[in-house]
Amino acid sequence: MLLLALDTATSAVTVALHDDTGVLAESTVVDARRHGELLAPGIAAVLAGAECTARDLTAVAVGVGPGPFTGLRVGIVTAVTLGAALGIPVHGVCSLDVLAAEPPLDGPCAVATDARRREVYWARYDADGRRLGDPAVGRPVDVAPVLAGLPVRGDGPSRYPDAFPVAAEPSVVSAAALARLAAGALAGRGELLPPRPLYLRRPYAAPPSGRKRVLT
Repeated sequence: MLLLALDTATSAVTVALHDDTGVLAESTVVDARRHGELLAPGIAAVLAGAECTARDLTAVAVGVGPGPFTGLRVGIVTAVTLGAALGIPVHGVCSLDVLAAEPPLDGPCAVATDARRREVYWARYDADGRRLGDPAVGRPVDVAPVLAGLPVRGDGPSRYPDAFPVAAEPSVVSAAALARLAAGALAGRGELLPPRPLYLRRPYAAPPSGRKRVLT
């Protein structure tokens, strides 16, 4: 197996390559405004670092969010396009699950990431890293009581320290962690998702509801 893992659901553009033994190469750049520019060079860098080509890949795993619309689409479209071009399967992984997975904590935790509009995407996890319910989106002031006392991963604590005072690393997704999570699921130790974005809310832009009347 040679698995390419990538995620653009947070401010990080992160790519990793994983075989049956572990992570061979990883590239991560934190820049919330340049997902489209940085992803392709990141993929090229990890392939070169492992002395592989795209034709050697046997599967792709991509973080499907939740995350801001533009960055999330960059990663998923790239993954689906690669899969179609190479004729290999593409698997989705919840990006919040990746943040919760590594490093392990001695107890339950939570994840909260920037959702823009002064909101966060969030989820709770048990001591074994299993998500408790579906990912959600909400205002920090509303989410804070639900996560009170829990260590919170993601960039939510740095953006809203009053709501999430117990911060825990990591703050952005690591493709290496995503690759290990996906590889474990492919080996029967978890479930994977379709490569479709978890938006959780409607986009900013919407088509007009009807034509305006024009008086003659």
